[in-house]
Amino acid sequence: MAFVQGLAAGSRVLITGGLGFIGSNLARRLVDLGAEVTLLDSLIPEYGGNPFNVAGIRERVTVNISDVRDAHGMRYLVRNKDVLFNLAGQTSHVDSMLDPHTDLEINCRAQLSILESCRTHNPGIRVVFASTRQVYGRPERLPVDESHPLRPVDVNGINKMAGEWYHVLYNEVHDLRACALRLTNTYGPRMRVKDARQTFLGIWIRLLLEGKAFEVWEGAQLRDFTYVDDAVEALLLAAFSPEAWGRVFNLGGERAISLRQLAALLVEVAGGGEFTSSAYPVDRKRIDIGDYYADYGSIRCVLGWEPRVPLREGLARTLAYYRRHLPQYL
Repeated sequence: MAFVQGLAAGSRVLITGGLGFIGSNLARRLVDLGAEVTLLDSLIPEYGGNPFNVAGIRERVTVNISDVRDAHGMRYLVRNKDVLFNLAGQTSHVDSMLDPHTDLEINCRAQLSILESCRTHNPGIRVVFASTRQVYGRPERLPVDESHPLRPVDVNGINKMAGEWYHVLYNEVHDLRACALRLTNTYGPRMRVKDARQTFLGIWIRLLLEGKAFEVWEGAQLRDFTYVDDAVEALLLAAFSPEAWGRVFNLGGERAISLRQLAALLVEVAGGGEFTSSAYPVDRKRIDIGDYYADYGSIRCVLGWEPRVPLREGLARTLAYYRRHLPQYL
């Protein structure tokens, strides 16, 4: 990562979704590396942006309250930037089924508009797009590598797949240096915990810290989890490594774990708490992908990335953060 530190220092960076979970953690890392950071966020209540996420660095970043669907604003914001971390998105799978047109506007149409702004106003910019493991749908084989068929099971997955491939296409056809990372369950400080729109682990943590039982649906499903600091390192490597351009990479976690085992581990790390098991709600069962865990061998081979924060340690750090700051996230 030493070469990233040298390249990031003094670089002009734009992060869409910059007041959100991953964007704000990335901003903190970039500020520490000496980058000039602009954060764009719409602060739409349902999407996870939170001004408290930049507490302590607010005077060291520029914040622009805007929407990625505003093509005029994006044309202005991408000018003179060296790197765009394109993280803004509608993340709720259930919301995408209830309001598919909004998901289409944010996760698909706006992505094309952003790339057009880059192509016409700053073709030298480097772009990293935050995609999702949801593009694979229900796995045919495990672990899932990048050659696995893409069969999304919800509107969100379809639109994220389109957004991802717009980035790959613009790299190949317009020489716009772009790549995509398929994120799995990213967790850690500053994630949304007041509901399950961003991740079920967030609502588990909130209820546990409030002294309430949290609910595990079925519980045998296998998942992998990426601590946010590890995801940030992957984003930085992708942005500053020419080997990444035009590529799509999986991220992953230390190991696969069942949701029931994860719940038990969370209670153990917290030093107490309880959970209940129940059947999957019908509306969510229809779009559940079953077992999933990633093969991240490609990014390890090409960029040297691998997860470094063990799940137990990541959960402990996350619990410690919300024990101090939970009211700021409710």
